[in-house]
Amino acid sequence: MTSAEIEDIVDTFELLGDWDQRYEYLVELGERMPPMDGADKTDANRVMECMSTVHVVARPQDDDGRLHFQGDCDTAIIKGVVALLVGLFSGKTPTEIDDTDVDALFEGLKLEEHLSPNRHVGVYAIVNKMKRQAQIASR
Repeated sequence: MTSAEIEDIVDTFELLGDWDQRYEYLVELGERMPPMDGADKTDANRVMECMSTVHVVARPQDDDGRLHFQGDCDTAIIKGVVALLVGLFSGKTPTEIDDTDVDALFEGLKLEEHLSPNRHVGVYAIVNKMKRQAQIASR
């Protein structure tokens, strides 16, 4: 993940102006995310540390080590965050995913300022789950 990709996402959010518009955009991202196969909604794919019910799964995209992610969540705003992360991490190798500066992304989006501390912990739990799944899927 290049810092340019993160900057593009942050720039998009900055164009939206206030937090209400950003919130709506995150919700729209979640609504547009392809549905997750029900068979993948297992405890192994669930982010247990999250207050919301979140599932994420990584699969090899092709033979070059790149991965494709799918995810789902029962809350609109966190589903939007999941959609953002699925978009960021899909098409990347486990090393690229691990090297992604998620802190820079979340700081740029000002998520910490607008999510409760519990949700903030949950968002990082989603990232960590996706990074672990990337390592497992690449074996």
